[in-house]
Amino acid sequence: QVQLVESGGGLVQAGASLRLSCVASGRTFSGYQMGWFRQAPGKEREVVARISSTGTYTYYVDSVKGRFTISRDNAKNTVYLQMNSLKPEDTAVYYCAVGSAGFTTRSYDYRGQGTQVTVSS
Repeated sequence: QVQLVESGGGLVQAGASLRLSCVASGRTFSGYQMGWFRQAPGKEREVVARISSTGTYTYYVDSVKGRFTISRDNAKNTVYLQMNSLKPEDTAVYYCAVGSAGFTTRSYDYRGQGTQVTVSS
């Protein structure tokens, strides 16, 4: 059974950092694109970051460029999201997602249950 388990969320003040982790089990995802999308109350879901299967290519939504860094460790079947200089508008539930042909907020092969990130001002 495939599982994606996120961790690392929490309540922090603006300007702080958090590191999200997503550990996949049940199969290897070394050939999959991995990444994160988020859902904030009253807002549309948005893809925050993606990373290619080898880690060569990354994508970030404009609002997090320069503050967030996505990385992966295929040996550990894990993807990370380092979030620095957090802002209240980063408050959301963050979901890990994987896709053999990429993923969107509504189309993915697997996703995790989400981890809450709350940034206070």
